[in-house]
Amino acid sequence: MKLIVVTGGVRSGKSLFAEQLAASSSAPVLYVATGVVTDKEMAHRIERHRLRRPDEWGTLETPDSLGTVQVFSSYHTVLIDCLSTWITNRLVDTPEAQIRNAQVTQSILTDLREWLEAMKKYSGTVILVTSETGLGGIAMSRLGRWFQDVLGEANQLLAGQANEVYAVLSGIPLKIKGDHAV
Repeated sequence: MKLIVVTGGVRSGKSLFAEQLAASSSAPVLYVATGVVTDKEMAHRIERHRLRRPDEWGTLETPDSLGTVQVFSSYHTVLIDCLSTWITNRLVDTPEAQIRNAQVTQSILTDLREWLEAMKKYSGTVILVTSETGLGGIAMSRLGRWFQDVLGEANQLLAGQANEVYAVLSGIPLKIKGDHAV
C-alpha cells in the first residue's frame, strides 16, 4: 500500500485536495465516507461532498470502519474521508462516565494499528484525510480535549507510516513528507 495522508484545519480544503489527488489517477477510485447525518448542517456537508464526487467512483458509507483489503481490492485508489470523523463516531458513542477512559483510547489506536497492518496486503494507494488538531486552541469540554488527544496520537501514527503527507492551509497544499517535500 502507498499511504498518502492529507491533513489540515477544519474547512481548509483538505477534502477537495484529496479528491483532486484521487481523480488524477485514471484507475477506479473508491470513496470511503465516515460521516453520519446528525443534523441539517451535517446533511448539507455530506451532500456537498457527494455532489463533488465523479459518478464513476465507488462509494462506501461506513461510520465505524475504515474499510478492508477485501473491499478495496477492486480499486486502485481509495480515498477515506475522514479519520477525524471516524474517531468522533467512536468517541461520541462512549458513555459519559467513560470519557478519558484509557482502554477506550487504546482500543481506537489499536484498531488503527491493526488496520494499517492489514492494509499492507493492499497493492493500491490509500489517500486518508484527517483534521489537524494542533492548529487550534484547546477544546472547552472534556470530550473535546479527549478527541484532540486521541486524534493527535492517531495522526502521528499515520504520518509516521505514510509515504507522503500534505498539510492544506487556506486551500493551499504543502507537501511535508515524501519526495520534494518542503
